[in-house]
Amino acid sequence: MTTDLVPRYYQIKQAIKKWIVNNEVVMGEKIPSENELAAQFKVSRLTVRQALSQLIQEGFLESRRGDGTYVTKNAGLINSYNLEFSGFMDDLFYQISRSKTKSVEIEKIEAIRSIKEKLKLSSKVKEIIRIKRVRFIDSNSFAHTINYLPLEIGKMITKNTLMKKPLLQIMEQDIGIPFTEAFQTIEASFADQEVAEKLSVSPGSPILFVERIMYTKRRKPVELVQSSYRGDLYKYIVRLKTVRRKKGSVWVHKEE
Repeated sequence: MTTDLVPRYYQIKQAIKKWIVNNEVVMGEKIPSENELAAQFKVSRLTVRQALSQLIQEGFLESRRGDGTYVTKNAGLINSYNLEFSGFMDDLFYQISRSKTKSVEIEKIEAIRSIKEKLKLSSKVKEIIRIKRVRFIDSNSFAHTINYLPLEIGKMITKNTLMKKPLLQIMEQDIGIPFTEAFQTIEASFADQEVAEKLSVSPGSPILFVERIMYTKRRKPVELVQSSYRGDLYKYIVRLKTVRRKKGSVWVHKEE
């Protein structure tokens, strides 16, 4: 992200929030004073105060009159921030790297037409590999994910390996698949019986459904991913900016 386009107080706010999320300052711990933070970030106390004020409003910090400012003891709030997703692939990879897989099912299934079309498989292909997983961050089950893979790739994936590291990492590092791009759709949905059971929510609970096609060189699709995220733990955030065009200004997705 281009830092000169972002207000200084916001940069400080995000830096402190990262300290909290990454446990660089622990729950209930007192943070440095306004003077100390101003010196560290080389800004005025007023700028620091603006950043702290927003963090207090959001619940990440607590101000104690005459004593200072402390990190919240609300673990649920901190964990929920860990599940925010800002729309960039790097963020997706970061979240995957933090998650733990606690349930894996791998099976060979019939290749139905819709999946073959998305993976651009030949009409002669009869079977593919389907992988179902439940992923956790800390003690929260936050995603039920189904991966569809061509047989030649899927047969190289084992349950034991998936319990140790993310599928994305296995495909990139162990199998040597160089991902170059992805096409993703996102929609609001409801948990069916299977998803509700896996995510420990009631059937019909709101979820965020994400479908993603991963491509390698020459735009060849190699993986179809369908993930259901708990609506009470997961957020999708997009930063937009205005771009002036000949016929006026338009809103576009802001790149990092």
